[in-house]
Amino acid sequence: MRTNPFEGAGKPVLTSGRTAESAAVSPARASVERARARVQALAALVAALSAMGAYCLAMAVHGTYPFGPRSRAVNDLGNQFVPLHAHLWDLLRGRSTGDLLFNWNSGYGVPFLADFFTYLTNPFSWLVVLVPRDAIQVPVFLVTLLSLGLGTALMTVFLGRLQRGSPWLRAALAVGYGLSSWMISDGFSDPMWMWVLVSLPLLGIVGDWALHGRRWVPGTLLVAVCWLGNFYTAAMATLGMGLVLLVRLALDERPLRERGRAVLRAASMTAVGVALAAPVLTVTYRASKAAQPGPVATYAGPPSLRSYLAHLLPGGPYPSGPRVSVGVLALLLVLTFPFIRRVPVRERVLWPLLLFLVALSYVWEPTILLWHGLAMPNGSPYRAAVTMTAMLTSVAWLALARRPRPKELLGGAGLLALLFVAVIGNRYLTAGDWAVVLAGAVLAVGLLLLLGRGPGRRGRAVITAVLACSVVLACAYNVYAVTVRRDRIAQWQPKRTFDAQSLSAAAAVQERDDWPASRTDTGPHEFADNDPLLLGGEGGSYYSSYVPERSAAALQGLGAAWYIQGRHLLGFNDPVSRAIMGVSSYLVSVPHTPGPVRRTAPAPPVVTLRPGAAFDGTARDASVFARQERVLGSKVYTVPALTPTSGPAPTAGPGDTWHLPGTPQGAPGTTFTARCAPGSLAYVYTPWFTGDLRANGAAYRADGVYRMTDNGLLPVGSVPADGVVSLRLSSPRAQNIPRLPLGCLDASALTSAITDLRASAPATIATSGHTISATFRSAGNGTAVIAVPAVEGWTCAVDGAGAKAPGTLGGLMAVRLAGSSHVACSFRPPGLGLGLLMAGLALALLPAVAIAGRIRSRSSRPVTENADAETVARRPLLQRGSGRRPFRLRHPRGPGRAAHRVRDLLRGRRQR
Repeated sequence: MRTNPFEGAGKPVLTSGRTAESAAVSPARASVERARARVQALAALVAALSAMGAYCLAMAVHGTYPFGPRSRAVNDLGNQFVPLHAHLWDLLRGRSTGDLLFNWNSGYGVPFLADFFTYLTNPFSWLVVLVPRDAIQVPVFLVTLLSLGLGTALMTVFLGRLQRGSPWLRAALAVGYGLSSWMISDGFSDPMWMWVLVSLPLLGIVGDWALHGRRWVPGTLLVAVCWLGNFYTAAMATLGMGLVLLVRLALDERPLRERGRAVLRAASMTAVGVALAAPVLTVTYRASKAAQPGPVATYAGPPSLRSYLAHLLPGGPYPSGPRVSVGVLALLLVLTFPFIRRVPVRERVLWPLLLFLVALSYVWEPTILLWHGLAMPNGSPYRAAVTMTAMLTSVAWLALARRPRPKELLGGAGLLALLFVAVIGNRYLTAGDWAVVLAGAVLAVGLLLLLGRGPGRRGRAVITAVLACSVVLACAYNVYAVTVRRDRIAQWQPKRTFDAQSLSAAAAVQERDDWPASRTDTGPHEFADNDPLLLGGEGGSYYSSYVPERSAAALQGLGAAWYIQGRHLLGFNDPVSRAIMGVSSYLVSVPHTPGPVRRTAPAPPVVTLRPGAAFDGTARDASVFARQERVLGSKVYTVPALTPTSGPAPTAGPGDTWHLPGTPQGAPGTTFTARCAPGSLAYVYTPWFTGDLRANGAAYRADGVYRMTDNGLLPVGSVPADGVVSLRLSSPRAQNIPRLPLGCLDASALTSAITDLRASAPATIATSGHTISATFRSAGNGTAVIAVPAVEGWTCAVDGAGAKAPGTLGGLMAVRLAGSSHVACSFRPPGLGLGLLMAGLALALLPAVAIAGRIRSRSSRPVTENADAETVARRPLLQRGSGRRPFRLRHPRGPGRAAHRVRDLLRGRRQR
C-alpha cells in the first residue's frame, strides 16, 4: 500500500490508490476498528449494569419493591403512573372500553391522547404487556431502571465523542451521571422524566454528527425519538445540548463559514426531528389550553449560595435547590479542569463559563421559565437541573482524558476543600453523607495521583477498577440515604395501589360492570388519585394536568368534589347526580370494614331523552339542587330557606351567599334551621367552607378552600319526624356559603324520574373506543342527553346528517333530535390533524434528503485513481473521514515493516 505522510503520531491517512500495500492494510484497519467498537460497547454495557446494579442494591437494602415489602408508589408514581400503566395494559390487551383517543373510565369520559403522549411514551412503558395486570408495578420499576441503564450507556458513548480516551474511565463517570442527585430526588418518581437521561447523550451525539457533517437522517430520527419519549424533558435536553454544541463550535478551528454550516445542519436536524414528533406537541398544546387552570405557581426565590454549593455534593432530598451532583469524582475533575495546562486556555475558559451561566439560569426567574417552556412548574422549579448533570460529566471527562498532573490535581483538590468548608453545617448533608463524601474525595485524589504517574497496563486496570467501584458504592449509598430520609416526609408516603383490598375492589367493579348500558363508579374511596384506571369501571375520579376545564366545570356544577383547583376530580356522592350520569353501582367506604363495599341503585342508561330540556345559557339555576333537577328533567328536591337561630349572626354576602363571621375559640358556631318533609334525605352544599359542619347528627371536618378544594355535596342523613333540620357551621375565620345550601331529596320522586327516563330510553346504545351512538324506538322532537362532559373535540350527527358540536345541558352533551331517531357522536383530539400533517411532511423530507446526499457525494468525490497524494494530505481532516483522529494501525508483515515503525517513531517525536 502507498500511504501519505503520517498526520499525528503513527496515524496514517490512507489514499484511495489501489496498490498491493492497500489490500494488506485495509483488513488490518477494519480489524482494529471492530476490536475498538467491541471494547466501546462492552464499556457502555458495564456502565449500564453498574448503574442499575447500584440502584437495585440500594433498593434491596432499603427493602423496597420489588426487593422488599415497602411500596415504591409514592407521590405521582402511585397517583398517576401505576394507574396509567394499568390502563395501558388494558389497552394493549384489549380489555379497555376506550382507546388512545378517549378514556371512558375516568372523569365520566375524558380525552386520553394527551395523557398518553405525556406519561406513557417512554418505550419501556410498553413492557406492561408482558406481565399480569396485578404485577404492573414490576414494569413501572423497569421503566426507571432501564432508562437509567440506557442513559448511562449512551453517556459513555457520548463522552468518547467529546474526547478520546479510556472507555472504562468514561464508564465510571457515566455511572455518576446516571445516578445523579436529580435522578434520585426528582426523576425516580416520574418515570416519564427518566427518558431525559437517554435524551441528553443522544442529542449530544446528534450534535457531534452535525459538527462533523455526518448522518443527517439518523440524527433527525434520534431527535424525534427524544421528543416522542417525553417532549417536556426533551425540550430541556435540546436546549442544554445545544449550548454544549455552541461551545464546541466556538472551540473549533475551522473557518467561520464551515462552523455556520454545522449550526444550520444541527438546526435543521432538530427542526425536522421535532416536526416528526409534531402530533405530541400539537395535541398536548391544545389539551393544555383546554385544561382546568391549575394553581398559579410562583418562584419563591433562589436558595442561598451556601445551599446551592451544597447541592454540588451528593445528599438530600431537602432543602430544595438545583440537584446537580454527579459525585465527588466528577466534581473534583471539574474543579481541576481550569488548572490543566494541556488544555488550551480558550477551552479552560469557555467550559467553566458555560457551567457558571447555566447554574445561574436555574435560579433566575426569566431563565427558569425558558427552561420549562415559559411556565413556572407546579412543584420543584429546578427540574431542568438534569441538563447540568450532563454538562458536569462532560467537563469532568475533558479533564480526566487529559490526565491531569499532580500539581493540577492538587489545585482542584484545594478548591474542593474550600467547597467543603463553605457548606459545613448545611442540613442538606447528614453525618453519613459527609463520611462518604470525604472518603470518596480522599480516595479519588489518591487514585488519580497514582494514575497520573503513568503505571503500567495492569496498574492502570487496577486503579480504574478501584475508582469505578468507589463510584458505584458511593452512588448506591446516596440512593439509600436519600430514600431513608424521604420516608420521614408525609408527602412521600406510599399510595395503596395493588394490594388485597384494591384487588378485591377491582373484582367487585368488574363483576357488576355493564357498560354502556350503565356505569360502574369506583366512588370517592381512594386507593390512588386515579382509582377508575386502577380498578376499572367508568367513574368520576381523574387526576391529570389535562383535566378539561369543561369537565371540571360540569361535574363541579352538579355537586362533585375536587382537589388541586380542579386538576383532581372525584366521583359523585349523591343519588341524583349518579342517576344523571347513569351510575348503577358504586363503591363506598363503610366504617369498621377493611375495604370498600359495592352498592347498587336504579339508574337510567347513559343516553336518555328529555321532552323539553333547557340548554345551558337559557336558564339560571338558583342552587346546585336546581341545576341537578334541570339536568335530570324532574323536580326531586325541597330547597328550604335557612333561618339563623343562634351563634354569631350571619349577614347577606355578595351574590346569593351568607357571610359567616368567625367563631371565637370554644364558642358554638352559627346555627341555621330549616323545614323539610320528614323522612327525606338531606344534603348540604358548602363547597368552599373550611371548619366543622354538623347537621342532623352528622359531622364533617370540611376542608374547602376557594377554587383549590371543593367539598362537594355532603349527605347528612334523613330528616327527623318533626321535619326540622339544624345546620351548624363553625370556623375561626369569616367566610361565605351559598344562600341555599340545604336540599331535601324525595326518594320516591327520584325513583319515578328514573322510571320515566328508562321508559323513553334508546332501544340500543353502542360505544367504541371514541364513539357513542344511540337509536330510539321512534322518531321524536326531544333532546338526547349523553351523560358525558361536552369537551372540545366531540361532534354529533342526527340520522346521518352533517356532524357538528353538540349543545350542553349541565355541561353534558345534548343533541336536538328534530324528528329523528338515531344520534351518533365521535371524538377527535383537537390538534391531531395538524400534527399528523406536519409529521407527514417531515417524514417525506427524509428520503429526499438521503437521496440528495447520495447523489452529491457521488458527484463530488475528491479523490480519484490518479489524484496527487499531496493534495489529499492537505485536504481538511473533516473532508477525509470521521472528523476525529485516525486509528493507529498495525503495519503489514514484510520487508517494509521496520521502515514503517521507524517513520512512525520519528513522526511521533516531531509532533510532540
